[in-house]
Amino acid sequence: QVQLVESGGGLVQPGGSLRLSCAASGRIFSINAMGWYRQGPGKERELVAHIISGVNTNYADSVKGRFTISRDNAKDTVYLQMNSLKPEDTAVYYCNVLVMTSPGSPTFSYWGQGTQVTVSS
Repeated sequence: QVQLVESGGGLVQPGGSLRLSCAASGRIFSINAMGWYRQGPGKERELVAHIISGVNTNYADSVKGRFTISRDNAKDTVYLQMNSLKPEDTAVYYCNVLVMTSPGSPTFSYWGQGTQVTVSS
C-alpha cells in the first residue's frame, strides 16, 4: 500500500502564491509519474500538472506560466508552486502518483486526500 500526505493549501489573496507538497511513502519500487489535479465547486476534476520520470512536465493551459511542478526523487515528493493565483484557481487540489510496487508489477494509481486552496480578497 502507498500513502500520500499533502500539505500547503490555504487562503490567499488574488496575485498571491502558495506551494503544495505531496509526500509518498509505503510499498514503492518506482514512481512513474506524479501529478496534481483539482476540483472546483460544481466542476469535474481536472489535470493541473504532471511530471513524468522527474523530467517531462505537462500543464493545463489555464496555469501555464503561473504554476510550476517539481519532484524530489530522494524524498518521493512532488511540489506545486502556484504564483499569480486567481479566484478561479479556488479548488480542492489532489495529488496523484503512478507507482510500481515491485519489479515487473503493474502500475497502480494512488490519490491524496486533497487540500483546499481558496483565492479570495
